[in-house]
Amino acid sequence: MQTQNPQDGNLFQPPVAAAEAENQEKEIDLVALFYRLLEKIHWIILAALIGAVAIGAYDYTLVKPVYQATSKIYIVGSDTAISLSDLQIGTNLAADYQEVFKNWHVHELVASRLDLDKTYSQLSANLSISNPASTHVIYVSYKSPDPAEAKLVADTYAQVAREFIAAKMDMREPNIFEEARLPDRPISPQKTRDVVIGFLLGGLLAVAIITILFLGDDRIRTTEDIQKVGNLPTLGMIPVQDLSGKQTADKQDSKTRRGRK
Repeated sequence: MQTQNPQDGNLFQPPVAAAEAENQEKEIDLVALFYRLLEKIHWIILAALIGAVAIGAYDYTLVKPVYQATSKIYIVGSDTAISLSDLQIGTNLAADYQEVFKNWHVHELVASRLDLDKTYSQLSANLSISNPASTHVIYVSYKSPDPAEAKLVADTYAQVAREFIAAKMDMREPNIFEEARLPDRPISPQKTRDVVIGFLLGGLLAVAIITILFLGDDRIRTTEDIQKVGNLPTLGMIPVQDLSGKQTADKQDSKTRRGRK
């Protein structure tokens, strides 16, 4: 038994055509999106400027500057000549010396020596210890809103660590390689970087909003939209007429004639 071809009755599109139409609907017209973004470029720039101003105002008014000072300890320093075994031992002890600064007793000694009203957690949170690769130097860095305090605490940590290593680990006391320098610039906030990030975030947010509105806009605006939605050719276009347009034109013509007279 033969069945009637649905294509003959134009009841619906064949499966292949329907699939192609569905794929066309899902595709994003990147060219149209680009022109829409270009059309709204003034809003994108405005949003970017608002983001930059907001982040800049936040950094300049609400965020307190933080300074960091760094004191350096040389692990195998001594008054005599350094042998190869001293260098090898210093390399192996670099990790052990860093653990010294995690000892609560070291933090208590620093707090009591400087008469700081800070807890162990507060001191350790602002303290950072590092050992650059292939070196025998330990960097003791401390952060504080007061640059003088940052330098003083960093130097005190280095001195207390030296004494602790000699007393508790029965090792030769390391030398102070370099005292901390009084910082003249804060490490945070980085205002220039934050303003640039605010500018970019504001612009990207505007682009995202415009893109979402573009994708959700299913109104028919052009003849191409009619072709995509209904698969129908456009035979002609009727311009939108304004009822007051003729009256306005008559008034302009009468004014023109009066001017000529």
